[in-house]
Amino acid sequence: MADSYGQNCNKCGFCLSVCPTYQAQGTEDASPRARIQLIDFFSDHKLGSSEKLKDIISKCLMCGSCANICPAGINHPERYVRMREKMIRDHGDRPEIKSLVSLLAKESRIRMAAGAAGMAQKIVPRVFAEKYRLGNIALKQFPVLNNVPFRTATRRAMERMPGQKSKGVPALKYGRVVYFTGCATNYLFDDTGFAVLDILRHMGVEVIIPDTQTCCGIPMLFHGGREKVKNNLNTNLACLDAQGIDAVIVDCPTCGAALKNDYPGLAKEFGLDQEAANRVAEKVVDISTFIMAHARPEGFPQNHEAIHVTYHQPCHLRNHMPAPGSAQALLNALQGVEYIPALDMDSCCGGGGTFFYEYPEVSRGIAKKKVTNAKATGAELWVTDCPVCRINLGGYLDDAAGLTVVHPARLAAQFLPDLKGRKG
Repeated sequence: MADSYGQNCNKCGFCLSVCPTYQAQGTEDASPRARIQLIDFFSDHKLGSSEKLKDIISKCLMCGSCANICPAGINHPERYVRMREKMIRDHGDRPEIKSLVSLLAKESRIRMAAGAAGMAQKIVPRVFAEKYRLGNIALKQFPVLNNVPFRTATRRAMERMPGQKSKGVPALKYGRVVYFTGCATNYLFDDTGFAVLDILRHMGVEVIIPDTQTCCGIPMLFHGGREKVKNNLNTNLACLDAQGIDAVIVDCPTCGAALKNDYPGLAKEFGLDQEAANRVAEKVVDISTFIMAHARPEGFPQNHEAIHVTYHQPCHLRNHMPAPGSAQALLNALQGVEYIPALDMDSCCGGGGTFFYEYPEVSRGIAKKKVTNAKATGAELWVTDCPVCRINLGGYLDDAAGLTVVHPARLAAQFLPDLKGRKG
């Protein structure tokens, strides 16, 4: 008998209307209902393990749109993750993906790899960076790694100014928060990190940035490394479940979805502190939602020169977080911002973690439509909350596009009184 996760699939096809890989390829084996049926056949021993089956199950962006629309309530992502684990055990995985899973299991490895990659970016000849690609994205289009990890930079800044309050910070209005920076902000996009920090301080919030935090574990989970997630989960719970914390702030919706939706179940499965996982999950909130709940965006000084902005809504924000429209609400609330929605604002960009690298042609087809529609808005800035979306969409933009991809916090921060006009 098929396992209980897939018993209720009635092949209705609702999932076809929202699946980005099906819409890009147009073949049944790229659809969620086909994957569920194949998993059921495998569970019933009607279908054997094979490289082809592994490829079909893996060629999914893990966006969660199918689960959100499924009238039978099937948890597609959970079923895919479990099946991927079996397929990887049977057939292995690409060496570079296995290396990534191993790397993300220890913060020291991430730090070492980021340092090496940063040095390579500085010495690689431009002709090499233009010629070689990761997936379909030229190396020159990838973001430059932070000179210093964001968490290290903020710690050093605080050590230089012990007890000194930031200029212009009002009296404490809203307690204490922990800022979970994730890997991308710490090693790639420190502009997002400093913007989040500036905004929270402006709001009168005490911000704690734990040095010991590490990867949320979702990339490992998606690539068969479930057991490796245990140490990351335990490490993160230890530093995020602090007394007197009012919120756990995230700037990445994938990290937020992991902390909020996956950690309680994983903690139970691994025999870890489930109460701590529940407490953390209850406090997770993305930065745009936090701003809209506790600040007055109209109180940010008006920018006299209008900025034209469009927005891409990440799948993990739309499908897994409780207030997916907060970034758009923030864009509409900020004076001096003219928000111009793109036709496909809420459709997947084709990034999907490592999907853009593993299935470059499918990813490119999805991303190029997004780029075309974003350009059509005439916007100067393309705002998105997800770092992988930022990498993927930015990878298909050249200087002639006149469009720069930024995090919503980066846009909001430039309206702060002492930061207006800051470049970066």
